[in-house]
Amino acid sequence: MIGPRTGRAIAAAMLAATTAVAGQAHSSGMNQGAALQAGPVAYVNGMPPVMDHNAYLHALLDEFEARYGADGGQFRYDGQAWYGTDYDKLWLKSEGTVGTDGRFGDGDHEVLYDRAISRYFDVQTGVRVDIDNGPTRAWGAVGVEGLALYFFNLEATAYFSDRGVAGRVQGSYDLLLTNRLILQPQVELNVYSASDRARGTGSGLSDIDTGLRLRYEWRRKFAPYIGVAYHGTFDQAASMARGQGARVHDLNFTFGIRTWF
Repeated sequence: MIGPRTGRAIAAAMLAATTAVAGQAHSSGMNQGAALQAGPVAYVNGMPPVMDHNAYLHALLDEFEARYGADGGQFRYDGQAWYGTDYDKLWLKSEGTVGTDGRFGDGDHEVLYDRAISRYFDVQTGVRVDIDNGPTRAWGAVGVEGLALYFFNLEATAYFSDRGVAGRVQGSYDLLLTNRLILQPQVELNVYSASDRARGTGSGLSDIDTGLRLRYEWRRKFAPYIGVAYHGTFDQAASMARGQGARVHDLNFTFGIRTWF
């Protein structure tokens, strides 16, 4: 998948290459249009235009999986979608789990305005609403998302409400074993300034969800995968989980599909 930040980087490289070809053609007396094998082009300050103001729609279902472990099984999804240009977008994010009892948990749904601040990073601001079988909570949100060094996908978001503040850091990396076989380590950490017993979150480091998934891109837009996933709760959140008879550390085998359009 080519994300918006990677697309901007590729566009910049293509622009530099195009300009170099045009310059060589000019110095040798060739017509630039013939050298580029294109029709009439409107140049601005001697530079060809970059198509970065068109609006696009993109959706990614990053996790759509079943998990099996000592605590039974559960279904988990994690997806996002955006609509807009390379510079301004409306971003939607949603994730959650469904247990063997049919209860929907860990429901996190966000609506964000996204603005590019560099070639590789965007700033995002909007609202997050926790909607599942537990009490509903609403948060304001502000954060950054982009490609860190070596194209490491990174998200860091701060949330605030009348119940305090919270933070989330997510990261993943695609390691290409072959052209179609990809190994992806992933991690998500959540911290809170205050505990919320009704939702099972504790102050400090509340929980970690991490995994290692091996996917095969049978089609570029459709990739089945297998892997292992770990979910752990800590400090106050762990005490709450023990009080409810739930596991504090849970290691699962997982399989699912990843798709996008």
